[in-house]
Amino acid sequence: MSRIKPLKVTSKVVTLSRADFDALVEAAEDRTDRIAFAAFDADVARRGLDAVLDEALPIDAVERIADGESPLRVWREHRGLTASALAAASGVAVSYISEIETGKKPGSAATLAKLAKALRTSVDVLIA
Repeated sequence: MSRIKPLKVTSKVVTLSRADFDALVEAAEDRTDRIAFAAFDADVARRGLDAVLDEALPIDAVERIADGESPLRVWREHRGLTASALAAASGVAVSYISEIETGKKPGSAATLAKLAKALRTSVDVLIA
């Protein structure tokens, strides 16, 4: 990146050209990407690729969640489980799973922890 040349500097504001601003944003994004890739590589080295990928969703599933679909439903279907099978594995009633998936209830922390454990994922990915 070339040297950034402020157009104007005050005690509270620095004005940059659009090109310099865009270059700073791109550099910040590149740094964030490098950090994420390094963390992924370290996780793979520590636990193995299969273990790391077991916790990941394919892009179509990620897009479903981004489009507003229930993360619990997406993860359940990704794991190939019916609501009844997830209920049996987690000890959570099928009706409660349905209410969480349809957004009628948010699910308690304890319930989400049970569901996450049964789905082999973390609680935070089940929270919309």
